[in-house]
Amino acid sequence: MKIVIIGAGVAGLSIGWKLAAKGADVTVLERANAARAATWAAAGMIAATAESAGAPPAEAALCQASAQYWPKFAAAVEEQSGQRIHYRKDGVLIAALTAEDADALKARAPSRFLNAADAFAIAPMLRPGISGAMWDPDEAHVDNRALGTALAIAFKRAGGTLSINEAVVRIEMDGERAIAARTPFNVYHADAFVLAAGAWTSQIDGLPDGTVPRITPVKGEMIALAPPSGEELPRCLLWGNEIYMASRHGRLLVGATADNVGFDTSLTDTAREFLFTHATGLCPELHKWEIVDQWAGLRPRAADGLPVIGASAVENLFIASGQYRNGILFAPALAESMRAIVLNEPPPVDIAPFSPRRFQP
Repeated sequence: MKIVIIGAGVAGLSIGWKLAAKGADVTVLERANAARAATWAAAGMIAATAESAGAPPAEAALCQASAQYWPKFAAAVEEQSGQRIHYRKDGVLIAALTAEDADALKARAPSRFLNAADAFAIAPMLRPGISGAMWDPDEAHVDNRALGTALAIAFKRAGGTLSINEAVVRIEMDGERAIAARTPFNVYHADAFVLAAGAWTSQIDGLPDGTVPRITPVKGEMIALAPPSGEELPRCLLWGNEIYMASRHGRLLVGATADNVGFDTSLTDTAREFLFTHATGLCPELHKWEIVDQWAGLRPRAADGLPVIGASAVENLFIASGQYRNGILFAPALAESMRAIVLNEPPPVDIAPFSPRRFQP
């Protein structure tokens, strides 16, 4: 079976790897460089408990299901690529700054709620006066940049073809069937096409109106802090005060803003000040830390905020997009589910609520 995947982020590469490992002839076409957009800009968190707060039941279930896949997925990526991706279960501490925050956390998971003293024992840099915290020791994170590199290697070692700097501009149709993907350089005929182009998913011509739900780019900016000599990084993921923080290779990553500014990835003083102010509001000691980096990425968001996963109304065309904040978390479940439906097998997780057809009349 010949398959073309459009987009070489964590979704496209994961899906391509799984399909190639099953013997499919897979080509991934990427408009720029592999895994250098939202995948590169992420914080690498696999925090199903934190990310599912307030999520609809179907999305919360997908968060939990995909988190369960991650240990085996991470091990397989490292084995097949020969690259470390630094998957670690360090846990997450979600701080309650007010009594109202504490009540909300207790209502979510009473058995995981800690008083302030127990929260300080896990994260001593938290500000005095917090009202407690939720602790989940099973939450994990991964080096998302190393993951992107490793997935590209694993995909190619499985027999896949990766073509970078080759943007798909149009899907060619024969009646109601997709038959080819056109780039400025070539036309790729295939038996199936997977549209996994992140924030650019809605930018491809040739498809009937309404085939692809509108995917909006949401800019997220992050900063990295370096500790003074002798200061230790937090051992776990920290959430609270409208930001999250993750330790990575001697730096503390702080994210993230959310701005609807189209495809603008310019860095702003406003975002840097917001992130640093809220980080120091959660952990006052960070006033002594230095901002050493700032970057931005574009998260793909559908109109209802839910992922878009499954077969489209066009025959042979499948969509894997709209992951918004959860591209890294969703990767294993998304890859296994898309592999299954493209090969006409039942998906291992329930993706029916995320069908691309849900937006059509």
